[in-house]
Amino acid sequence: MNLRRDVFQAIADPTRRAIIMLIASQAMTAGAIAANFDTARPTISKHLQILTECELLEPEQNGREIYYHLNATKMKEIADFIEPFRQTWDDRFNKLESIMKNYKKK
Repeated sequence: MNLRRDVFQAIADPTRRAIIMLIASQAMTAGAIAANFDTARPTISKHLQILTECELLEPEQNGREIYYHLNATKMKEIADFIEPFRQTWDDRFNKLESIMKNYKKK
């Protein structure tokens, strides 16, 4: 049975976020990804498995190598979920800035 992993649990881990940042600009093999971390290769493989299961990464076979690349559609879903919260906080900070400017004038 393959339980679908929660994308937000997946990105909660700093190593997995670092992996996402690493492959944001180019697809990489597991070995190339692992070379950027001071961690055992099986640990990085587990992180890649988790990111793949929640569809943030897509593995692509190229000859004998598997290249991992970012699933932009899934990343956009995360951004779309977060956007209303960002707008709310922007509005609050803008109101606070306005209050502070008026306070300084007095």
